[in-house]
Amino acid sequence: MPMPREIPAGARIVVRICEGVDPADHRMKFRDYVGHVRSWDGHTLEMTRDAAANGSRPEQRVTIDVESIVTIKPVPERPAPRP
Repeated sequence: MPMPREIPAGARIVVRICEGVDPADHRMKFRDYVGHVRSWDGHTLEMTRDAAANGSRPEQRVTIDVESIVTIKPVPERPAPRP
């Protein structure tokens, strides 16, 4: 996949990375990160990963190398919680 030249800071995206082949089942494994871009220089993506919707994982700062990225897509913001 060709990588974008520019990703604006603050954009909400989903990034899929390749984690390699699982030795147990010999299948390719992937991980998705959903969050907001902090910076992108064409080689390294820094983002704030959203907290899990069910509260099981807090917000995280992650750095992703371009070599491990499979796809990048924009995603809409989460809906506001109902009162």
